[in-house]
Amino acid sequence: MSSAALLQVTGIRKHYSGGRGAVVKAVDGVSFAVSPGETLGLVGESGSGKSTIAHSLLGLTQIDSGTIEFEGRSLAGLRRQEMRAVRRSLTAVFQDPSGSLNRRRTVAAIVAAPLVVHNIGDRNARRTRVVELLEFVGLGSEFLRRRPSEMSGGQCQRVAVARALATEPSLVVLDEAVSSLDVSIQAQVLNLLRKLQRENDLAYLFISHDLAVIRFLCSKVAVMYRGRIVETGPREVLFSRPLHPYTHSLMRAIPVVDPVRAREQIAVAPARDVIDMPTAEVGCRFRALCPVGRDQEICRTIDPELQPIELDHAAACHFPQLADHAPAASVPRPAADETASGQAALDG
Repeated sequence: MSSAALLQVTGIRKHYSGGRGAVVKAVDGVSFAVSPGETLGLVGESGSGKSTIAHSLLGLTQIDSGTIEFEGRSLAGLRRQEMRAVRRSLTAVFQDPSGSLNRRRTVAAIVAAPLVVHNIGDRNARRTRVVELLEFVGLGSEFLRRRPSEMSGGQCQRVAVARALATEPSLVVLDEAVSSLDVSIQAQVLNLLRKLQRENDLAYLFISHDLAVIRFLCSKVAVMYRGRIVETGPREVLFSRPLHPYTHSLMRAIPVVDPVRAREQIAVAPARDVIDMPTAEVGCRFRALCPVGRDQEICRTIDPELQPIELDHAAACHFPQLADHAPAASVPRPAADETASGQAALDG
C-alpha cells in the first residue's frame, strides 16, 4: 500500500449467482487508490459494477475476495461497531437526494444524526454545528425546521452533502450524486463540491456514467466495463489520449454542438445492443464489440490485465491505440438525456 494512499483497494471481487447456474461477475479483480485531497472518477455504463464497489467500501456489501484498506486499516471482517467508527471518516452521498433522506424528520435532525451516532458534542454544540454546515452548503438556519418534502431536489442534495460532512470525514463516496438533478442545479452542486474540497482537503470517490461531469470534477479517472477497470489515468491524459476501444466509444458518445462533428460521431459509432452480448468466460470481455479484438486469437483466449502504457496511464487491452489510429467500436451511445446534463454542467 502506498504511504500516500488514503484508500487502497486491491483485487476485490464480488460475484452473484444468476439464473440457470450462471455467475454474474459484478466486480472482478478491481484495484485502485485514492490519495488525500484527490478526486477519483469511476465511470462506466449501468451494470459495470460501480455501485457494488461503493457499497463494498461502505460495508453494505461483503466482498468475496481482495482487500480494502482505509487510512491504513483493513475493512475486511470488521464488526458492526468497528465499521461505525470507520464511517466517521468515510461517508457517502447517494443518487436520490430526497429518497436518501428521512422525509419524516426535519433538516436539523437529519444533519445532526451523524453527530448523535458518533456522540459528538452536546445538544447546543450539535445545533451550532448543524447551522454552520447548512451555511457551508449554501443554505441557512431557516431550513432547520423544514422537511425534505418541502424542498427542491437541489436543496435536498445540499442537505445530504451537509450530513456527509458533519463528522469532518477525509473521504466522501459520491454515487451518481448529481445524476437525478436538473442541469442548473447539477452545476451548482458540482461547484459546491469543488469549493468544499478546496477548503477542507477532502478526497472524493466520484461515481458516474457521465463523462462530462467526470471531466469537470475529477483529477484521475478509472473506466469500468463489466466488472473490470479497463483504463485509468490522469483526467487530461485520459480524455486527450484514450487507449482502450471502450473508452474511445464513450468519448464518441459525448454530444457536441458542431453538427458536422455530430454527424461524424453517428457515422463511426453505430448503435448496438450490448445487453444481448454474451459474457466471455475466457478472453477479453469486450471483444464481441471490439473492431480489432473480435478477430484476434489472443483476445479470444486471454483476458488482458491492466498494464501501464504511458506514465500514470494504464489500459487492459492487447492492442491499445489512440483514437486517431483505431477503428470505431460498435458500442451503444448513452441516451441523450444522460449525456446532455453532464455537458451542460461542464459548460456551466
